[in-house]
Amino acid sequence: MEASLATSVGQIHLERPVMLASGILGISLDVFNRLYRSGAGAIVTKSISKEPWEGYPNPTIFSVNGGGWLNAIGLSNPGAPTFAKMIEPNRDIPIIVSLVGSIPEDFELMVKEFVNCKVAGFELNLSCPHVAKVGLEVGDDPELVKKIVRIVKKSTNIPVIAKVGLGTTHYLDTVGTAIDSGIDAITAINTVRAMAIDVETQQPILSNKFGGLSGTPIKTIALRCVYEISSKYNIPIIGCGGISTWKDAIEFFLAGASAIQVGSAVGDRWIDVFKEINNGILQYMEKKSISRIEEIVGLAKKS
Repeated sequence: MEASLATSVGQIHLERPVMLASGILGISLDVFNRLYRSGAGAIVTKSISKEPWEGYPNPTIFSVNGGGWLNAIGLSNPGAPTFAKMIEPNRDIPIIVSLVGSIPEDFELMVKEFVNCKVAGFELNLSCPHVAKVGLEVGDDPELVKKIVRIVKKSTNIPVIAKVGLGTTHYLDTVGTAIDSGIDAITAINTVRAMAIDVETQQPILSNKFGGLSGTPIKTIALRCVYEISSKYNIPIIGCGGISTWKDAIEFFLAGASAIQVGSAVGDRWIDVFKEINNGILQYMEKKSISRIEEIVGLAKKS
């Protein structure tokens, strides 16, 4: 049987398993179209807030030795009402809208803005490591996570994903709370809180001092988290964090992910990375006589 790259994350069906991670390539529908034509199975947007956010002043991004990036852009975005109008013409692209806020009512209002848009899912950013009062501060509060997930699920029939990261509380507790509250899938993980200091100026390099570390340095951490989540919970998982090759993608499938997201690798190698990873996955499947990705999801957990 011929190998297929099609996969499903709960009710979200994808022709290809490699998705664009949130926060990488802006908010342009034209860019989304180009990415999809280049092999992205779905597009996760920048995190969108209820109202426009300007973000932090420069410098906001720094290249880390070893292939990673440290960023504190500050979740700059045009706000949900404006962004909804920007993607309303979409007809063909699986777009997953990333949402960020500090109270349940923020998320409820944002979801309603997209009622006239073709949206494949919503990804709740519960784990941004460098913006106060949102992200990790939300994800570290189980009661708030519960209220946000429940109000979003009540406001839409579209699948809802929780993006978790490593905060001050154990991330598995956040996952468990989200699942108990009705979440449809989990994205693991977000960037890891980190910093860099310039030895000449003797000051932090980023204007915000702290940022989120992404790329190759966090891959093994993200892989471990996917393995732990899939070992403890029966929930569809999207692997994210340091994935740049087809071998990385296969590792995440084996650990329990049904799809993966690519972020920093797009910045390093541009949009060809989607086709490269897809082709590598397909060749691996054909070599191993695997017809569907679901056949290898979680295999590493079997003794």
